[in-house]
Amino acid sequence: MANSLQDQLLKAGLVDGKKVKQAKQAKKKQKKQQRQSGAEVIDENKQAAQKSRAEKAERDRELNRQRDEEAQRKAVVAQIKQLIEINRLPKGKGDVAFNFADNNKIKKIYVTEEFQVQLSKGRLAIVKLNKQYEIVASPIAEKIAQRDQASVIVCNEAVGLEEDEDDYYADYK
Repeated sequence: MANSLQDQLLKAGLVDGKKVKQAKQAKKKQKKQQRQSGAEVIDENKQAAQKSRAEKAERDRELNRQRDEEAQRKAVVAQIKQLIEINRLPKGKGDVAFNFADNNKIKKIYVTEEFQVQLSKGRLAIVKLNKQYEIVASPIAEKIAQRDQASVIVCNEAVGLEEDEDDYYADYK
């Protein structure tokens, strides 16, 4: 069996018998006072250990919160990317330039005339994916805007019921 620390220190010659005896008496005296008074003797080492455990727990909670926020941010980015890639419309070889502003800079995307009309009427929207601009339908742009407003570059307000130019002259024959 292992000897107590006091016995080991005594055998090593680091302490003498008087100091061991004094330490034992002081310990007994402290326990007796604690029993008689009913009050707990404050142990600074225990308090320091509890304080360090509490600080470590707080740091761990903060790190976990940061990790959770990062994971949520990555999930949102993945959702946006998936929405855009699945629902983007083919640009084709557009011959009409559509100008829009992105971060206070004027950008240009070439689209067909049909896409230009639908973009201006709010049926289509321009979204940003990895420094590239894609065209998606307005409902998809609204879903993307719910996740990250900065990804939607152009989404005009949908115009009410639209009438073709021929409808203006429907009453005339």
